Amino acid sequence: MTFAEILCPSCALFLDFDGTVVDIAPQPHAVHVPQPLIETLRWLGEELDGAVAMISGRPIAQIDELLAPLRLAVAGVHGAERRGADGGMTLLSTHPLEQVEQVARQLAAEHPGLLVENKRGSLALHYRQAPALEELCLQAMQDAVADSPGLSLLRGKMVVEAKPGGASKGRAIEAFLAEPPFAGRTPVFIGDDITDEVGFATVQRLGGLGIKVGPGTTVAWQRLADPEALRRELVATMTERRRRATTP
Repeated sequence: MTFAEILCPSCALFLDFDGTVVDIAPQPHAVHVPQPLIETLRWLGEELDGAVAMISGRPIAQIDELLAPLRLAVAGVHGAERRGADGGMTLLSTHPLEQVEQVARQLAAEHPGLLVENKRGSLALHYRQAPALEELCLQAMQDAVADSPGLSLLRGKMVVEAKPGGASKGRAIEAFLAEPPFAGRTPVFIGDDITDEVGFATVQRLGGLGIKVGPGTTVAWQRLADPEALRRELVATMTERRRRATTP
């Protein structure tokens, strides 16, 4: 099955952000969004009658800022916050993060290569600039989360994060699929990280397809090499569909 066939008019498309539609940057704030990507995402929204959503670990406000002026349906902070296609917001209950934040900031103070990112109901400790500290970061965050009711630990690419226990990308996708314009469509989820595996499993359980971007073990049934390969496929699909629409 070709990528153009996967993106059939009856599908609902769910996209991770970092490492999927854009390349991972050394720091979250340094990510670059290629301008053509915004036009491609706008076209996808029109082609699929609005059934396109970002499913990200970033807060919704960051996704909006990075994709401005485009405004998509989006689940942020791994589903802890979600904005439907109609603009309605759903916010999961949050839990105290004080102990986790104290531990993470103490580590960052002792090791300048670490970065603490505080989100709504979530706290991430990035070690991309200090990969040798992975085990130290993981153990410290595991211990802090174990002493913080209502939180769960999530591992990603060079990051470990404490988040609300009820938040997951899979649950966010299921919530979208219960609402228009996603309801009744075949779900396709494209992601790159360990944090996306539950999303792949969810859409495939529901009769859809998961597509993994990049290397690594995955439950997804399809794979693309990297974000650039995904962007190429999206542009090629857009170009071909536009050509067909204008061909007598």
